[in-house]
Amino acid sequence: MENKLRRHMDGLVVYKNLNENNFFKSINMPSFLRDFIIQRYSDDEGQLDIEEVKGFIKTYLPKKEEWQEIKNTIIHGYESVKILAKIIVDIDVHTKEVTFELPSFDLKNKETLIEELVWNECGKDMCKGDEIWGILELGYKEPEEKPKRKGRITLESFKKFEPYEVDLEYYKEIREEFTTDEWIDVILGAIDYNANGYNSEEEKLSVMKRLLPFVEKRVNMIELAPKGTGKSYLFGKISRHGWLSTGGKMSRAKMFYDIQKKKEGIIHNNDFVALDEVQTITFSDISEMRSMLKGYLEDGQYSLPTYTGASWAGVILLGNIDKSKMDINKDMFKELPEEFRESALLDRFHGFIEGWKIPRMNDDLKVKGWAVNSEYFCTILHLLRDELDYRIIVDSLIEVPSKSDTRDTEAIKRMTTAYLKLLFPNVRTESDVDLEEFEKYCLDPAIKMRQIIKTQLAIIDSEFLGKDVPDLKVKGME
Repeated sequence: MENKLRRHMDGLVVYKNLNENNFFKSINMPSFLRDFIIQRYSDDEGQLDIEEVKGFIKTYLPKKEEWQEIKNTIIHGYESVKILAKIIVDIDVHTKEVTFELPSFDLKNKETLIEELVWNECGKDMCKGDEIWGILELGYKEPEEKPKRKGRITLESFKKFEPYEVDLEYYKEIREEFTTDEWIDVILGAIDYNANGYNSEEEKLSVMKRLLPFVEKRVNMIELAPKGTGKSYLFGKISRHGWLSTGGKMSRAKMFYDIQKKKEGIIHNNDFVALDEVQTITFSDISEMRSMLKGYLEDGQYSLPTYTGASWAGVILLGNIDKSKMDINKDMFKELPEEFRESALLDRFHGFIEGWKIPRMNDDLKVKGWAVNSEYFCTILHLLRDELDYRIIVDSLIEVPSKSDTRDTEAIKRMTTAYLKLLFPNVRTESDVDLEEFEKYCLDPAIKMRQIIKTQLAIIDSEFLGKDVPDLKVKGME
């Protein structure tokens, strides 16, 4: 299959060997950057030039503790410095002044400036997201006496980090060359897993449930899993289009909108927001956050007295659970903090991932061989979120019983659409769909994931007793 992958996706695959290339992990490098470097400094047989890699990292990916040295070079050495980093831009409404932050180095807006000439050249690219990765050239603007202005670090040039040409239609066509079993293995390799390390198809598909929020807008999920199954890695390191928040205090200002700073929170400009180690998360104002979350999880909108916001990001709760408590017919939601244990809130999560069906990470599960570039793959998933034809196909294929609960039906259809995009991106119309595969790989798992939510709700709230998910069927199948 690797030969087939290289033949059909030449230039989009890299040789990944996570057991040997552990130095990438030691510097906490996300997968999309790692694969870019591997592809750039590997030969046709996948042999990596380690010395070239070290040189690139030293030149363009400085450590946080090297920031003082960089500042000294810029300010006192009168030299510009180029680095690869993520940047956050802010435009002052009153002065029209453009400033930026570098979160990796704690550089704040008040210390920076993007002058008009530079902004005219690269501003369009820098407005396409909250955090943008790119090659930044940093310089310095001296203090001024008249008018009185402090010295600031300036952006001299910017080149967006977009190392691959992405042709979505070509990706769809390539799917035709692989069987469904092969395509599942292709996806696992793209997210750094060795398909041959799994014992069953069920284990493989359990991992892939985590990708549903990557490929479909506003898929809200809960996962409880034992420690060491790779939750944080997948949601935090694979895609640059998502946000992983680990424990601590979560406020309305941080997640939704900061009224004082007039700044949108992390729910904006991300495909998903994953709240990891959810047992340790606390809300600064429980009633306010519950209210905001309920509104947002329902229709993607929230309201404040002076601001109304909307986003397409999914919300995922990630928590650990002991082996003795892994039972969908027992109260697993008691593992969630009290802030989340409200049925009206939990009902707005579309599906539940049984994380205990995902094996604990081990060396056999780390990819070794030719696999799709993680950055390319996650960019594809990001683009597929805007493709509307898949939901039209799902609506046309699913038969919904009368008087079905709208929230259940929408949850199932949303997840089914995500599965269709993920596993069968090549379908263009209803007639392209293999109905048996659609039922097995798309509809049935979506129903099961939603049913677990309903089962758990019935345990904590008697109002949900006896209210199973509607019996959705594939039209034309017995």
